[in-house]
Amino acid sequence: MNLIFRLLAVVFGAMLRPKLGLAEVSALGFRVWPLDLDLNLHMTNSRYMALMDLGRTDLILRAGAWREMRRQKLGVVLGGAAMRFRRPLAPFARFTLATRLLGWDERWMYVEQVFTGPQGVVCTAAMRAAFVKAGRLVPPEPVLEAAVPGLTKLPAPAWAADWAEVEKAFAA
Repeated sequence: MNLIFRLLAVVFGAMLRPKLGLAEVSALGFRVWPLDLDLNLHMTNSRYMALMDLGRTDLILRAGAWREMRRQKLGVVLGGAAMRFRRPLAPFARFTLATRLLGWDERWMYVEQVFTGPQGVVCTAAMRAAFVKAGRLVPPEPVLEAAVPGLTKLPAPAWAADWAEVEKAFAA
């Protein structure tokens, strides 16, 4: 994580901001700083991925999943991402990153992340993430139910079934 000051702001901010339900939206505000830029003088593609880590961190912390993850000694890993860039973010532009859990299946949690800047939606992403323990995937439902008692299941989005087919096309 090369965004240590932003990470610290998200972690400490999560302690002060209202708690979230797992189906609620985490919204974080940022600004494009000079170290976020590429040679085209707009925010570099890799910075979007790093900032999305922060959005998922805020959601995990504020929804209460972090405590359960620590109790069970779990990590969380990203298993795939699909992104669409719509327009650039210029130096010093303010933008918002919205993160929400769309649903889960027996292996994966599906997350939507949307960047919105001065001219509207900048980038949208769908992520697939999983809990892991000792290098193995852990089904998300028991972890989420332990973190949020009485949780209503959010079924995986319909397009999640196609994800495995896309991955097969890239398998080596």
